[in-house]
Amino acid sequence: MATWNHILLIDSNSPLMEQLNFFHDHTLLIITLITILVGYNMLSLLTNSFINRFLLHGQLIEIIWTILPAIILLFIAFPSLRLLYLLDETNKPSLTLKSIGHQWYWSYEYSDFKNIEFDSYMVPSAELNEGDFRLLDVDNRIVLPNHTQIRLIATATDVIHSWTVPSLGVKIDATPGRLNQTNFYMNRSGLFFGQW
Repeated sequence: MATWNHILLIDSNSPLMEQLNFFHDHTLLIITLITILVGYNMLSLLTNSFINRFLLHGQLIEIIWTILPAIILLFIAFPSLRLLYLLDETNKPSLTLKSIGHQWYWSYEYSDFKNIEFDSYMVPSAELNEGDFRLLDVDNRIVLPNHTQIRLIATATDVIHSWTVPSLGVKIDATPGRLNQTNFYMNRSGLFFGQW
């Protein structure tokens, strides 16, 4: 659970979130190297009065500073595309959870084995116990197995809602009149909070 002093990303609980963390670190390394290179060039321009006449007019340098950023963008684009396909891939799910967003609560249905339906309301601030999280805790929590491929189907009844659990790397929009689908796999058991 992220708190106000949390600097880094949330610890991952699924293989997809691990890949998202790796991609974040990969992109951050590239951005850091670019920032250091540009900062060094700007500092050397401010402190150096030398002029190279071949850098003022030259086809070679223009080719270099056109192709080099394109190559850097490819180093970001290929892992990003791989990750997009991983996020959209649906393996054979063992369990399907249907989530229906309402104005102030969510309804859940487990329809694979038994027809189980329940509503999940946010706990009011006056009824919170010590250690509960305000605006995050609910009265009926979802119980899901770990080490199982889970399919989530989301829809809404009134307006667009967003169903997300950051530690799983899952975020899906629940739109009225439409079924959206995603999947996730939990590595470990625990209590994971989402956002509304």
